[in-house]
Amino acid sequence: MNPFTTIAILLGLTVLFVPLFKRAGLGSVLGYLAAGVVIGPSGVGVVDDPESLLHTAEIGVVLLLFVIGLELQPSRLWALRRQVFGLGFLQLLGVGAAIGGVALAAGLSGKAAVVLGWTLALSSTALVLPTLAERRELTSRYGRESFAILLFQDLSVIVLLAILPLLGVAGARAGVRPYIGLTVLLFIVLFGRKLLDWLFKYVARFGNREVFTAASLLVALGLALLMEAAGLSRSLGAFVAGVLLADSEFRHELEASIAPFETLLLGLFFIAVGMAIDLSLVFAEPVRIFSYAFGLLGLKALSLYLLRRFLPHGKATARPLALALAQGGEFAFVIFALLDNSRIVRGRMIDELLLAVALSMVLAPLLFILNDELTRRAKARAPRKPFDVVPEDTEAPVVIAGFGRVGQLIGRLLLAQDIPFTALDIDASQIELMRRFGTHVYYGDASHIDLLRAAGVAKAKVFVLAIDDVETSLKTAELVRRHFAHVRIVARARNRFHAYRLMDLGVEDPMRETLLSSIDLGRRTLAGIGQSADDVERVVRRFSEHDVALLRRQHAVYHDEGQLMQTTQEARAELSSIIDQDREAVARARRSDRLRVKSGGSDQEKGHVDSSADTT
Repeated sequence: MNPFTTIAILLGLTVLFVPLFKRAGLGSVLGYLAAGVVIGPSGVGVVDDPESLLHTAEIGVVLLLFVIGLELQPSRLWALRRQVFGLGFLQLLGVGAAIGGVALAAGLSGKAAVVLGWTLALSSTALVLPTLAERRELTSRYGRESFAILLFQDLSVIVLLAILPLLGVAGARAGVRPYIGLTVLLFIVLFGRKLLDWLFKYVARFGNREVFTAASLLVALGLALLMEAAGLSRSLGAFVAGVLLADSEFRHELEASIAPFETLLLGLFFIAVGMAIDLSLVFAEPVRIFSYAFGLLGLKALSLYLLRRFLPHGKATARPLALALAQGGEFAFVIFALLDNSRIVRGRMIDELLLAVALSMVLAPLLFILNDELTRRAKARAPRKPFDVVPEDTEAPVVIAGFGRVGQLIGRLLLAQDIPFTALDIDASQIELMRRFGTHVYYGDASHIDLLRAAGVAKAKVFVLAIDDVETSLKTAELVRRHFAHVRIVARARNRFHAYRLMDLGVEDPMRETLLSSIDLGRRTLAGIGQSADDVERVVRRFSEHDVALLRRQHAVYHDEGQLMQTTQEARAELSSIIDQDREAVARARRSDRLRVKSGGSDQEKGHVDSSADTT
């Protein structure tokens, strides 16, 4: 088929499948894999040789590690050393031993057990890290531990490739010695930073953006190839290149240059993995293939869970970590290709294991969804901590409901003036943190009338409504307005519509949480483009007054979308007219001042001449 037609079909299926799978909550990776199955030899057969496409698409994995390296300053990487070499080693040893033990029990040789255990213990860096990033969980505890384990796995591939010739694997790089690779790695770490800085300064000085992008790709792929020539992992080379440039002044521009290529090629990699799934073999041996796939997922997840469960913080981390790393990894395609010509494992089993690894990667996104569901059910079943009992003699002029980022600032302002207050919050962890800092906060739901009475709202002067959740905020406001009408409510609103609903309940002037900070940023923006301080303050004052008036005006019609849109358009034109009128008035006043000064100067000059004449 024409290459242009193939590319067009690849792009078309990507555009079709990825948004559908993301919308269904299955993630983009599963969408790429499904597109690969459809377009591959087992589907419509647009691509007959997915192996060649897989080798090309591995560039996406290399660029992914380069971008990850850019995000890791050496100091941060050093802080992860215990997780990388401690937890990473335990995972590889424990999971590899479990898989190797199963291989021995199945009658395979000791060599086969070592290679299969090691290879299948590796997880997919290309799948796990983008999924964690997409779910915004890379900075969570289990996200950081997943990254550390995956990094150790990439390092371990160096040793695995080095010992394969000793195990009699033909095609493995027998001429490469581990010390050569480590020497090259040490040289790059010691001298690579200065060389790369020089290169990018040169390119930035004499080249354009396209040349900078070319240099970025050259560094990532060049170091990957250099590492491969030294017998190390290409992914490790790209990662080291990224780490060396993590503190560079060019880091953000490098990331922006590489990101489009990394995203596209990584998607292509998963499409190629999907193409590698031989459905005919699945249909021929469904029980065996799915037994391998589910056995791999189950054995890895169980082994890692048991290893992590009995370490510190294991109760909360073991399950998500085990499910995240249960799948096989992309290095299996490389290592099994070397085993294909050896006598360690027969060819038929290699094909079946490759298919099991591919299927485990297809099923991996579903494991993240399974973890979410198990977490949700565990929270629903967990016994709720009983609310604090507020002392009966509690009495303060101010009660703050919601002691998060807004409530805390108000509390600090009150403490600075020695004004007592009673604070309530529903977040138990937040309560414990505040108490460690010496702040008296009670755990409880402010939308319950009993708690409000116990907190002394009836004797308070001001009730500060700083609850983040909109519905809870409205329920609390309604209770306070109904039962404690004499207490003034100072309310925080998430947005305009939250403010409208609070106003419906009789809350006067609710403060939208981003209003003042946004206005202040606007003030700085106007000053930054050269407007005078007087002009900036005049425009900001007019805007603020107009916005408050508009909020009250739109409160009467906010249920009617048509009226709301119409008043918004009218208000925009009205504000523009007001500012234009102010600008004209100021200009007239300035012209008048200039004429007055000029006229006054002429009179003074005339008086001076007349007086001189009188003297003579």
